Amino acid sequence: MQQKYSIKALVAALALAGGLSSALADTLKVGYLPVTGHGKFFVAKEQGLFAKEGLDVELIEFQNSADGLNAIIAGKLDVGAFGTTAPVAHLSKGAKIKIIGGIMGGDAALIATPANAGKIAGIADLKGKKIATVRMASGDAVLRGALKDKGINWKTDVQIFELKNPPAVIEAVKSGQVDAGLVWGPHDLRAEDQGLKIVIHSTDLQPAHPCCRLVVTEASLKDEATWEKFVRAILKAEKFAAENKKETIESIAKYIKLDQQLLWRGYYSQYLDQSSDPNVKGVKRFADVMVNSEFITSKPDLNAAIDARIYEKALNQLARENPTDPFWKKLQKEFKQKDA
Repeated sequence: MQQKYSIKALVAALALAGGLSSALADTLKVGYLPVTGHGKFFVAKEQGLFAKEGLDVELIEFQNSADGLNAIIAGKLDVGAFGTTAPVAHLSKGAKIKIIGGIMGGDAALIATPANAGKIAGIADLKGKKIATVRMASGDAVLRGALKDKGINWKTDVQIFELKNPPAVIEAVKSGQVDAGLVWGPHDLRAEDQGLKIVIHSTDLQPAHPCCRLVVTEASLKDEATWEKFVRAILKAEKFAAENKKETIESIAKYIKLDQQLLWRGYYSQYLDQSSDPNVKGVKRFADVMVNSEFITSKPDLNAAIDARIYEKALNQLARENPTDPFWKKLQKEFKQKDA
């Protein structure tokens, strides 16, 4: 009887331990766009990097930044990476959100048919043209800023059509409904494969501009320990992707159903910045462009809206744990350049 009781007690204890372990794991709903630039989310999930940090992550797909950021504000997501335009625009209207890091930079491009591409040598040639964009996309704000710099009023001198996603933009360009369209990777490469031409890259207009930022609500930021673990996982994914290209593309392919060669070209493109850094200085410059081009009426207090401490703490932890690894030293140096 004593032996039987002991076995039952052991089984119960193991069951309880398993339950506690599950309960103690932080569960997060993470929003993403089905693009190569968000590959670190997929790597962190598929390579077990979230799990190693004690995070149970559910990845939820959105088609554009506007819808994704609205879901964060509404409390339907815990965190997501939805452009720089969208969070800055919402912050300018008083939204209670915080930027705690990044997922990518650059990677937008203006596309056109071969016939129209020959007529667009630069931004000045867009005057009088019809242009398709995706609402609240980072490249959209970059383009409007560039138009303003050339003395072109994007409200009256061009016609801008805000569509739902990059595939819709590609179709509008192919069908001749618009003269040019702005997409992000790997859809620029998809457009090329379908016979269209890339005429301008967003980084030609605003070098090294940030794109999707990691955004949470002010209320959820109070749980700093969870966000440190989340950022650690993203940083580990950044390192993994730099060193394990085949496995990285295989992870991305589980979420983006495109040819793996296309995904490879997109993720390891020279136009895509893989940095997870908050890039405080870059976001401030981006907001200045948005104000100058009248995309927003006033610049939000980004000193209050960007919390770089969590990224810095997570990065320094990883550097201490791996004191001889040059990868973390490089990121620490970049942090001082971008955020100090």
